[in-house]
Amino acid sequence: MKFLKIAILIVVLPLITASTAVHKFYVSTTNIEYVPKKQSIQIITKIFINDIEDVLQKRYDPSISIATTKEKEEDVAYLKRYILQKLKINVNGKPAELTYIGKEYDIDVVNAYIEITDVKELHSIEVKNEILMDLFEDQQNIIHIKTPKTKRSFILDADNPKDMLNFD
Repeated sequence: MKFLKIAILIVVLPLITASTAVHKFYVSTTNIEYVPKKQSIQIITKIFINDIEDVLQKRYDPSISIATTKEKEEDVAYLKRYILQKLKINVNGKPAELTYIGKEYDIDVVNAYIEITDVKELHSIEVKNEILMDLFEDQQNIIHIKTPKTKRSFILDADNPKDMLNFD
C-alpha cells in the first residue's frame, strides 16, 4: 500500500506541476500557398486559442469567449478584426486585400482561413505578422510560403515583424 502511494505521487506530482507551469513559449504558424490555377494566395493562420482569447479580452472586451458555448457572433467578429489588423501582406510590391473566409477550431488551436485573389503572377511577397505581439513580447510568428517551385520559411518577432521573399 505504501509503495502504491509513492508510485502515485511519482506519477501525479510532475503532471500537477507541469499543468500549473507558466506558459513560456508563444508562437503562431501561418501557411501561405500560391495557387496559380486559381490565381490566388491561400492562407491558414494557426493560433493557440487561449493566447488569442487573452489578447482579444485585453484589447476589446473582457467577456470575449471563443471556442466555447459562450461564444457570440461579436466575439467571432473581434477575432476576424484583430487578425486582419495584425496580418498585412504585400504582393508584387503592392498592399494585398485579404479576404477573411472563416475559422475553425482544432483542439486548442484556431485556424483562420484567408485568401488573396486575382494574383496572376507572384514575383514577391512581403508578410507583416504582428499577431499576439501586443500581448507577448517574446511572441514568434512562423511563416511558411509555398509556390509551385519554392518552399521557404522565416520567423517573425517583435524586433523583426516583417520579411520579404523575391521569386525572380
